[in-house]
Amino acid sequence: MKYIRAKKNLGQHFLMDLNIARRIAETLDYNNCKKVLEIGPGMGVLTQFLIAKTHDLRLIEIDSESVNYLKKKYVKLENNVIEGDFLKLDLKKVFGKKSFSIIGNFPYNISTQIIFKTIEYRAQIPFFSGMFQKEVAERICELPGSKKYGILSVLTQLFYQTDFLFEVSPGVFKPPPKVDSAVIRLVRLENFNLECDEKLLFQIVKLTFQQRRKTIRNSLKVINIPKKLTEDTIFDLRPEMLLGSDFIKLTKSISNGNISN
Repeated sequence: MKYIRAKKNLGQHFLMDLNIARRIAETLDYNNCKKVLEIGPGMGVLTQFLIAKTHDLRLIEIDSESVNYLKKKYVKLENNVIEGDFLKLDLKKVFGKKSFSIIGNFPYNISTQIIFKTIEYRAQIPFFSGMFQKEVAERICELPGSKKYGILSVLTQLFYQTDFLFEVSPGVFKPPPKVDSAVIRLVRLENFNLECDEKLLFQIVKLTFQQRRKTIRNSLKVINIPKKLTEDTIFDLRPEMLLGSDFIKLTKSISNGNISN
């Protein structure tokens, strides 16, 4: 079968290293979640290892040339290849209400949006792993106190355990990207339903990190929090010093109008 030329407008960089593809495929827990959705399979280098591990594999691919290639290469998966944009896909129509894992060599231009959509559908997605631009992978897994720790870190870690697994050099892709890559894994936390106003929590996290050099007190002035409430020492901190649990506490406090120790 002919080789597909990578399309720059789709951010395509095809992984050519079979050993790395095998290592990525091994990162999922197939015993506890047998259904898998692969995002952006391209020419199917990762797909071939997933087929051997799961009996219910679906592929979502936006490139029609790749879709045709995959259907011919993996005939048994012909009806499981979805042509479309993952970000516009109603995930409840893929496996119904059943749980499934996500995996892929993700297009770097939409990788953070893939994470946010996973968070949105977290009730159905217990496991997630794949390839990211190294910088984004680090941000997802970063701990408090670092410049890399931000909105993506906090929101992902509220719902998932994050593991930075291994780095990948540009030379294993065709064409090689101009950045290093890395593979990460997310495992959903047992308590992934937060006991607070999630909409307010997301707003607080975004507001504080958009002005990360300011204290929590100053970055949240637009919310009009009672002055007495902002006298608590948590408001003297900058957002990169707060754990996800601190943001939950902060959200509850603002909702209830008091700080609870």
